[in-house]
Amino acid sequence: MELTNQMIMVMAMIGVAVFLFIIEWVRVDVVAIIMMVTLPLLGLVSPKQAFIGLSSNAVVSIIAVIIIGAGLDKTGIINRLVAPVMRLAGNSQSRITIMIAGTVAAISSFMQNIGAAALFLPAIQRVSKNTKIPLSQLLMPIGFCAILGGTITLVGCSPLILLNDLMIPFKLKPFGLFDVTPIGLALVGSGIVYFIFFRNFVLPKTTEQDEFVVDSTDHLTRYHHLGVPWEVVTPSVLGQQPMLRDLRNRFLVNVIASSKSGGKDKTFSPVLEQELAPDTHYLVIAKKENIERLANDLELEIKADLDLFKSEMSPEISGTVEAVVSPRSDLVGQTLLQAHFRDKYNLNPLAIYRSDRIFYAGLGSIPLQIGDAILMQGSWRRFQILRESRDLIVATPLDTEIMKPEKALWAGLWLAVALVMIMVFNIQLSVALMTGALGMVVTQVLTIDEAYKSVDWRTIFLLAGLIPLGIATEKTGTAAYIAQAVLSMIGQVSPIVLLTVIGILSTIFTLVISNVGATVLLVPLVVNMAIGAGTDPRMAALVVGLATSNSFMLPTHQVNALYMGPGRYRSVDFIKAGSIMSLIFLAVMIGMIYICYGVK
Repeated sequence: MELTNQMIMVMAMIGVAVFLFIIEWVRVDVVAIIMMVTLPLLGLVSPKQAFIGLSSNAVVSIIAVIIIGAGLDKTGIINRLVAPVMRLAGNSQSRITIMIAGTVAAISSFMQNIGAAALFLPAIQRVSKNTKIPLSQLLMPIGFCAILGGTITLVGCSPLILLNDLMIPFKLKPFGLFDVTPIGLALVGSGIVYFIFFRNFVLPKTTEQDEFVVDSTDHLTRYHHLGVPWEVVTPSVLGQQPMLRDLRNRFLVNVIASSKSGGKDKTFSPVLEQELAPDTHYLVIAKKENIERLANDLELEIKADLDLFKSEMSPEISGTVEAVVSPRSDLVGQTLLQAHFRDKYNLNPLAIYRSDRIFYAGLGSIPLQIGDAILMQGSWRRFQILRESRDLIVATPLDTEIMKPEKALWAGLWLAVALVMIMVFNIQLSVALMTGALGMVVTQVLTIDEAYKSVDWRTIFLLAGLIPLGIATEKTGTAAYIAQAVLSMIGQVSPIVLLTVIGILSTIFTLVISNVGATVLLVPLVVNMAIGAGTDPRMAALVVGLATSNSFMLPTHQVNALYMGPGRYRSVDFIKAGSIMSLIFLAVMIGMIYICYGVK
């Protein structure tokens, strides 16, 4: 096959997309929109094909799945599953891992795995505290099984939802909702067995800090150098008037409230750019030696006990909470100062945990990343508002829930209706799932605004923007050309060996770019490879749809990024446990395709 100018342009566009995905100069959804606009300008696809992704069956299905998942979350159905699961599990770490990981995997089979992982994070925190099992021993196995659970049904993860749409140009028979179930169940089972038998070798060892986390009733003791609440009073005349922000940077003293009129006028989460004022009571959090050093330097009075702020600091009114930056948060890439975090939520950030580092000073100037854990102090009412915002996932269990348990029956009913429409009446996936999502709104499980807010529109535009790149790859013959080149390199191999090569290629791609991007780019390529080698092209496409979930070696997957902060994991922890899990994934996937589909 002769290389054409159009093929060269398509390969250049693929290279640009992969390059931008890796270096992250712009967000991944912006990269996808660049592809959506540039491809028709270059004449590689028609304008209609450029925007066909916005109305595709796959994109509509993902929107509906996210809304259904939000409805299940809102009614507390997921939380209700925890109690019976824990009664069966008892205090055994192995049983807890089996029961919770299995439950999360089952939920991931019909809603986005990041949603299932986020829903269970507070429950896992509570289990860790009650059973004295370090959180680092629980989160990674459960997170891995959340990812594996997405392979149980065709609506469990974005790559599998996309798969049938990507196969349409080749006129291949679409996969049914449960065609992948035997493979997915085997993958989940292998993940659970792996951690049951090898957790002592691959998971981080218990540390003193882990013991602090699970034993403590005061969240402040999770972090070194923070201390406890103090009340200090400034004199009528101050020799120095530093900004409140400087007190944190110089003395590791966090100012969380102030009062100038004997307690009648209290300001919580004061603006840190203002100066220390004379004749004012301040509520601060600090270690004893730090507050004493501050008092000596600035001639402040330290109250023996809390006075003006005693009621506001009672456990019934306020406390400290740890929250994790979610994958779809608007905070990603912004600093707390840029996001006007204190003004917006009236909460006091105390520390930021990232990988194996804890930041106590300069918090307002640190660009936030997915998975960052932020320790905050404030009122429970403000934390409830924070949780509703979805910018942060509240990892510390809150005593009160803003939910609609009375709508739980409706939420379960509409999920069942959607599944019955798919399985019994063979109604198109997008129509059936959107029926379930609409039912959630009509029966007031969710308001329409809550439904809109629940959708990660970045993911939607990522999907919609990359679909035309896949069309261009196939339409111009680029996929066939690359497939022919790859086949000439590997030579004549058996179908099962070819599928193994495709699985390895998909795994490598999904480690450096999103699983959605890898799926869109690879499906046209591997279908052409399979046709050229005389192998079933449906199986080649299926391997891509499954293997793009084989993302365990780096904290690049959304679930891994989410659990990295609360679990106190480092990148090396994912490399250690994830590399073995990736090999098991490939072996089990290829073995099950051999057994279930007879590919040899």
